[in-house]
Amino acid sequence: MVTHRSCPGYVDEPFASLVADYPGAEAYPPGDFRVEWGPVFHRGRLDGSARVLVIGQDPATHEAISRRVLVGEAGQRVQGLLARLGITHSYVMLNVYLYSVFGQAAGYRHVKDPDIVDYRHRWLDAVLLDSASPSVSPSVTPSVTPSVTPSVASSGVTAVIALGTLAKRAFGLWEDSSPEREARSRRLHLAAVRHPTYAEGSARASGQPLEDTTAAQLADWSAHLPALGAAVSPEVTPNLRSYGESWTERDLVAIPEQDLPPGAPAWWRAVDAWAVRDGADAQEKRATIRVAVPKGARSWPTL
Repeated sequence: MVTHRSCPGYVDEPFASLVADYPGAEAYPPGDFRVEWGPVFHRGRLDGSARVLVIGQDPATHEAISRRVLVGEAGQRVQGLLARLGITHSYVMLNVYLYSVFGQAAGYRHVKDPDIVDYRHRWLDAVLLDSASPSVSPSVTPSVTPSVTPSVASSGVTAVIALGTLAKRAFGLWEDSSPEREARSRRLHLAAVRHPTYAEGSARASGQPLEDTTAAQLADWSAHLPALGAAVSPEVTPNLRSYGESWTERDLVAIPEQDLPPGAPAWWRAVDAWAVRDGADAQEKRATIRVAVPKGARSWPTL
């Protein structure tokens, strides 16, 4: 019998309280966020062993089903970036937003909303501040010095990878909101890289060829590798080789089993896409995610 590893969930403080007391439609307007699919909180280690914090934007289709951050192709690109640094498991991933953004402009409209910021800062405190450092309670506003409460363990994070402009802005709001946070940020290396799906989005918006925007994105990621490698203590031997001009199979790494809830099927972690929004009109498309087992994972006899 195979022994499986899985994410233990949110059993320790302060994470148990964070997932028991999260904002809903009162903070996230349903016209701008898909609150009907529920919040997605994190992926990775919450036991103090994380060496890298990755900040993404918002949960997409695969994340709505798997209930973990950065699980689809974007997550596998990020997993490949971490692998280059020699990091296989010692990371934690959070998003700027708990809920999927409905319309790209909505992300920029709400990045500084007080209730969203307050809750996001509580998560960043829990991951980044040491056990003797301040942690924000729900009633504390970002401009007020937080009161002291214990974290689950001292933070071992030495680098923050911000995926895209919104992630960089969100981290900046956190580090500028109190002297304690600003002091902690001085001990972190910040790599503000282009979002893992920058190439596709930029090609659609600008009309540039996808191969050109992909090459630009990979050049950006390559430029950050030396400083990230110097800032992170690797788990295995790193390989800080630069990316090429296009994605290759070895650039994408499958999501580790231990990052997902117990019983998650193996194809949730694979490179092949398995979830897509589907519907005859905008109303139905927002309400529907179609999930299909990828062909390569269909192990049953021919029907």
